[in-house]
Amino acid sequence: IGALTASFRLDDARVEVGCSVGVAVFPRDGEAYDRLLGAADMALYRAKSEGKGTFSLFEPAMDREARERHRLASDLRSAIGTDQLDLHYQPQVEVATGRITGFEALLRWHHPVRGPISPAQFIPIAEETGLILPLGEWALQTACREAAGWAKPLGIAVNLSIAQFRQSGLPDYVQAVLSETGLDPRRLELEITESLFLEDTTRARRVLRQLKAHGVRIAIDDFGTGYSSLLTLQSFPFDRLKIDRTFVSQIGVTQKGMAIVRAVIALGENLGMPVITEGIETEAQFAFLREHHCAEMQGYLFGRPQPIADYRDLLVADLEPARRLSA
Repeated sequence: IGALTASFRLDDARVEVGCSVGVAVFPRDGEAYDRLLGAADMALYRAKSEGKGTFSLFEPAMDREARERHRLASDLRSAIGTDQLDLHYQPQVEVATGRITGFEALLRWHHPVRGPISPAQFIPIAEETGLILPLGEWALQTACREAAGWAKPLGIAVNLSIAQFRQSGLPDYVQAVLSETGLDPRRLELEITESLFLEDTTRARRVLRQLKAHGVRIAIDDFGTGYSSLLTLQSFPFDRLKIDRTFVSQIGVTQKGMAIVRAVIALGENLGMPVITEGIETEAQFAFLREHHCAEMQGYLFGRPQPIADYRDLLVADLEPARRLSA
């Protein structure tokens, strides 16, 4: 790892290459070529999952984990298009008024035998196997269809995976979903991660502008956890920034964490990009963010992700202050 990650010159640039290593030992971990290579590959998977840039030795438990992932992937493939999948909605709140402005749609899977399976468990599997594409399409179509039927024209935020963003014809597909469901494009917000802009920035800029031309809003999700830069904010047509919960959890804990949150809010305000923070769980966090003029929030303090039927009263009556939801 040390040898492969050492920087070297390529033309006029200095380049560094990342490296993770999976190790299998002959004959303990396998005598046949395919068995030994498979064991090394499982060890490599573990090394990558532990943060990359490291190595891992094969253990028999990895084989069991791999079989479990394979079974879950097979079950997830069968779940698409059935009543096993559902969307839960978490309210987003305007700080100045305390009123609901919209919801974020979050994918849920209720396995017929295992029961509820955490997104933290099945989303990585979906990304590895390519199932994230049909899952993402289902989530977007379902969220737009359900939101179009709400009595109140609240916003709906949907996460867009890297795989979806890479697909050709994405703006046309989004436009087709909006036309099919009848949802006003101004109500749809697509949340994308910062890592998208590390690849083909020219293409990313073009796709975002095409989406914006359809009237869709764009939010940069988990801001501050990836490779964000001022140039990124200046170059891409974002409508707002979303501060990750890891920073919010530091409010009242570390001065550095609070300073970062204050700086991002001020940055968004100066750039004309309202900031929404996620993971609000305490009154102290709410008070801090309100004091520093954060535009919107979401978190358990206002409401947990739930089926939209649980928020039916909000969709047919005058909107009440959001924090009554958590009472």
